[in-house]
Amino acid sequence: MATYSTNEFRGGLKIMLDNDPYAIVENEFVKPGKGQAFNRVRIRNLKTGRVIDKTFKSGETVEAADVVDVSMQYLYSDGEFWHFMVPDTFEQYAAGEAAVVDAKNWLKDQDVCVVTLWNNQPLSVTPPNFVELTIVETDPGVRGDTATGGTKPAKLETGAVVKVPLFIEQGEVLRIDTRTGEYVSRVSK
Repeated sequence: MATYSTNEFRGGLKIMLDNDPYAIVENEFVKPGKGQAFNRVRIRNLKTGRVIDKTFKSGETVEAADVVDVSMQYLYSDGEFWHFMVPDTFEQYAAGEAAVVDAKNWLKDQDVCVVTLWNNQPLSVTPPNFVELTIVETDPGVRGDTATGGTKPAKLETGAVVKVPLFIEQGEVLRIDTRTGEYVSRVSK
C-alpha cells in the first residue's frame, strides 16, 4: 500500500485515517522556534463530508487512500440518488446526497463530471468548471444598465440562484463558474 510523507501533503491529496478516506483541504507547515516541526492539516472525510483539523509530526507517514477519479456522464436524479454512467462501458453508479452535496446545483443532464470512487462506491462528484444554464426566473431586465451597474438574483434551471447584472433577462443562457458559483457571461445560441 502506498504511503505519503508529510512533506508530500498538498491540497486535494487523498489519505486514509481510521479506515476512512479523507481529502486534504489545507496544509500548513509549522516550524516553531523550539521543538519539532509539524504539519497543521485540515482534512475532509469523503464519506461524511465532515471537515476536521489534525496535526502530524514532520516526517510522519500516512496510508494513501485507494480512490479513483472517473469521468462519468450525469443521467438523472430520482430524488434520493443521482445517477451517473461511464460513457465507454455504460456502467452506471448511483450517488447519494452526501456525494453530490456541493455539485447538485450545477448538474445538468448529459454533463460529464468527475466522480471519485472508493470501494466502487461514489464518494464525491465534481461538476465541470463551467456550465451553461438557462434562467427560469428573474426580475425583468432594465434597458441602459451595464455590467457594472449592479446585480440581481436569478434562478437557474437546476434550482441554483446566482447574482447577475441587471440587463440579464429570463430565458437567457448563462455561463457559470461552478467553483465559485458566479456568473461569467451570457451564451449566445
